[in-house]
Amino acid sequence: MTSTVTTTTTNLSTNKAKIEFEGKTFEFPVVTGTEGERAIDITELRAKSGLITMDNGLMNTGSCFSSITYLDGDLGTLKYRGIPIEVLAAKSTFTEIAYLLVYTKLPTKKELTSFEERIASYDTIPDGIINLLKSFPADAHPMASMSAATVALSGYYTEFAEKIPKGEALEILIAQMLGQFKIMTAACYRIRKNLPLVKSDKKLSYCGDFLNMMFSRDGKANIDPEVIKALDVLLMLHADHEQNCSTATVRMVGSAQSNIFASAAAGINALWGPLHGGANQKVIEMLEMIHKDGGGYKKFIAKAKDKSDSFLLMGFGHRVYKNFDPRATIIKKACDTVLQKLGIKDPLLDIAKGLEEEALKDSYFVERKLYPNVDFYSGIIYRALGIPTEMFTVMFALGRMPGWLAQWKEQSESPVNRIARPRQIFNGHVNQEYTSIETRNS
Repeated sequence: MTSTVTTTTTNLSTNKAKIEFEGKTFEFPVVTGTEGERAIDITELRAKSGLITMDNGLMNTGSCFSSITYLDGDLGTLKYRGIPIEVLAAKSTFTEIAYLLVYTKLPTKKELTSFEERIASYDTIPDGIINLLKSFPADAHPMASMSAATVALSGYYTEFAEKIPKGEALEILIAQMLGQFKIMTAACYRIRKNLPLVKSDKKLSYCGDFLNMMFSRDGKANIDPEVIKALDVLLMLHADHEQNCSTATVRMVGSAQSNIFASAAAGINALWGPLHGGANQKVIEMLEMIHKDGGGYKKFIAKAKDKSDSFLLMGFGHRVYKNFDPRATIIKKACDTVLQKLGIKDPLLDIAKGLEEEALKDSYFVERKLYPNVDFYSGIIYRALGIPTEMFTVMFALGRMPGWLAQWKEQSESPVNRIARPRQIFNGHVNQEYTSIETRNS
């Protein structure tokens, strides 16, 4: 029993892929994206041949058409709506990028002002949500609190929970999610610290307001503008990243026409995993371990290179980026700014700098292109700001919210949206006899 797959490339309009199996040939169209990626459209594969594809981790499976974000892991390219992340980080703001992701284009000055004012107008959250956040044990992970609080919003805004909004109602919902999730994040932190909540200030920028709600002691936190800008850039870099685990989860849940509160909460739960959004937390935990060992980071560089050693150098390399993470270059500058402005003296940050310097000049890491990634620097920034390690993943969710909203909106508006239903290859018992409980071996 043999099978082969071939492609024809006479011209783009008639591209076909042929699958030959058990003496039969089946043809499927080859679709091409605007950046030149090609894919075999196997929508009718099972109907035509009785076969399905097997792709653990879905690393070679395109689940949708999307015009939001493009990345090329080999070239180290990341674009939002066709604009390179380097340009956006230098010239834009987090709220402007949120508008771009959700509404497909850069806003005019009037549109951006209106968008920011609408977000700022959602300067409170229901008392029930505050009580819910307060009800969790002190040692509960904040991602559990945030997931519960996010889906609980559907109980307070039933007009958005029972049907997918459109037009003006959808614009209201998007602004509300951006405004209230910011408040919930700050409230989660303050409640865990047993501090009084700080009211949102409409006069401040998105990140300025967030930092004020987080760290104010007397109504004003007096955060340095360059530190605010650094956080703004950090959130921009996390705003979207194609069909990663959490984004794919948001789209999968949304494919059932679930509301944005349920879909975003599902995304939060996926992001929680240490292989996804929890990576920056793992970086700090690694630095703490090295510090407890005496701070000799060169020893751990050697351990990372030793194939017989199980130690992993967290925050270096990337599953998708095979060259370098374009976000890391940008965030390193923001990291340097924050450390300089705050005058931070922290042994963990000194270890991080040492690891970075050693790895960037070590042939082992250079040849394998194991450069520091965005998770390495983001954890350092959050620590410098005074954000506790367990809150790092919540910060990731705050930055990723515009991308989730854009992806959910794109899917809900797609004329070809279908409920996600992956197939499987069953490898269990074919026939197994039932035995009564009395006769089963203990």
